[in-house]
Amino acid sequence: MQDLYDNVFTLRRPRLLIQAARIGLGEYNRCRVLKKLSKSSITPAPHNAVQALLPVEESLEDARRSGDASYSPSRHVEVFTALLAEARHLAQSQLVS
Repeated sequence: MQDLYDNVFTLRRPRLLIQAARIGLGEYNRCRVLKKLSKSSITPAPHNAVQALLPVEESLEDARRSGDASYSPSRHVEVFTALLAEARHLAQSQLVS
């Protein structure tokens, strides 16, 4: 699980994206956001959420870098916020264990 945490916090992303995601952490509602992003009625565990969100964020980053017209900055911020929040939740759960 430490590998997932490391994968998230070693990502190199634009400063504006990181700042927007950090601001979004204050309003983050994991049940609502994860259900929306996973299109499921079940909220996944932090470990599963991070595993699911990493490839989604990576594809958004690829679209951003390539200048793809379908790229959505707001979706990228939403996914990156969820990724940060779930990685933090994962790290906290490891400390408690």
